[in-house]
Amino acid sequence: MARIVHSLDDALAPIADGCMLAVPRETTGVAMAATRALIRHGLKRLHLVALPTSTLQADLLIGAGCIDTLETSAVSLGEFGPAPRFTAAILAGSIHMRDATCPALHAQFQAAEKGVPFMPLRGLIGSDLMTHRADWKIIDNPFGNNDPIVLLPALKPDVVLFHAPMADRAGNVFVGTQRELFAMAHAAQKTIVTVAKLHDGDLLADPILAAGTLPGFYVETVAVEPRGAWPLPLPDHYGIDAAHMSEYARLAATPDGFADYLQRYVHERRAA
Repeated sequence: MARIVHSLDDALAPIADGCMLAVPRETTGVAMAATRALIRHGLKRLHLVALPTSTLQADLLIGAGCIDTLETSAVSLGEFGPAPRFTAAILAGSIHMRDATCPALHAQFQAAEKGVPFMPLRGLIGSDLMTHRADWKIIDNPFGNNDPIVLLPALKPDVVLFHAPMADRAGNVFVGTQRELFAMAHAAQKTIVTVAKLHDGDLLADPILAAGTLPGFYVETVAVEPRGAWPLPLPDHYGIDAAHMSEYARLAATPDGFADYLQRYVHERRAA
């Protein structure tokens, strides 16, 4: 059963050097306050899996030297331009990139969620991805005739980390319509969640909220972090901080500018 902890540092204790850490896409609920705390902790050699894409979160962690392997289908700042620290790392060869596609990553999490070793998927044969992913196997469909199909291994992260609108005091977490968070929590060894607030009552007993609630027995720790996704959005609660994202894109374009950003917005622990 989930533990409600009083400090973000306590909540993040299960995330250690070298672990496989899975995080959701920008518009699902990204734990950015927790991400800044991980950088302050000086974590190294993380295998980051972003389902299925990432923006500021991956770029920050890469620039801060936390990432050894990145597994995702894309990293960019969207309308704010390319992800500068990701781009620099790829050009320098300083991280190991495991290219994927959005459907492939979802299928791999679904395999782990179902407790099966792999998931079949179409649409990959003929792409150059198959030449770079030795762990993706092509077999003949045993129920078809000359019908090759790709098998993708289950992805079982050590830890899943995300931000959500609220949790109750039993650790049940309301994620609303962000259904991929269920699959991620089901697939992971441990799930850590930051929430905007605690709900007085049982979310699973609420006929309106229960369907969008992740039961607490899938959750390791919960910490309250108001506006914990900032400067990224939290669906149905607040939007992206466009001015901050523009500032990040400008500063992170150079190593010195990125170091200045870390000092001002990560190490000084400014409020959102």
